[in-house]
Amino acid sequence: MSVFTSLPESPDLADVFRAFPYTVPPLLVYHDFVLRHDRSPFTVGERELIAAYVSGLNRCDFCYGSHKIIASTFGIAEQVVEGLLVDPATSGVERRLLPVLEFVRVLNESPSRVTDRHRQAVLDAGWPEQAVFDAASICGLFNLMNRIVEGMGVKTSAAIQGSQRTRHQRDPDAAVDTEAYQRYGRRIGVLE
Repeated sequence: MSVFTSLPESPDLADVFRAFPYTVPPLLVYHDFVLRHDRSPFTVGERELIAAYVSGLNRCDFCYGSHKIIASTFGIAEQVVEGLLVDPATSGVERRLLPVLEFVRVLNESPSRVTDRHRQAVLDAGWPEQAVFDAASICGLFNLMNRIVEGMGVKTSAAIQGSQRTRHQRDPDAAVDTEAYQRYGRRIGVLE
């Protein structure tokens, strides 16, 4: 039995968004800018990988599973994402992403311990300054999302992940869809 009378016993994210919709529209717009906009130096797959990594570090199974699936849709093997949580250096991730992931890990675990050394390592790997900002933005967004998901009791399952995998793999235009998250909001009825 759920403690929330406005939610089913095992709510999914769409249930939460429909029950508490007033902050959802700007949140979905922000998702689209951070994860899909074409101005980022990161590919969509790399941004989704960072989202999955942050969620994995936070042990948010729903977001970790969802964004691992989405990253795989955009060319990042699921075993690479899984390997990040064991040891990024041996995960098979592209080498120039390692300093980005280290920056994100420290920012996620202890924000005040991020130093110029972390930021400089990202730049030294050949990334522009925008990459530091984008990585920090993805980390911040998924700390927010992980807390909404966990705070509201959203769980994942094999069936949910199977549905997510099918939905993401059947959309050939997803890589260029700069309104993917807003489209999700319209599909679940929280955006017009």
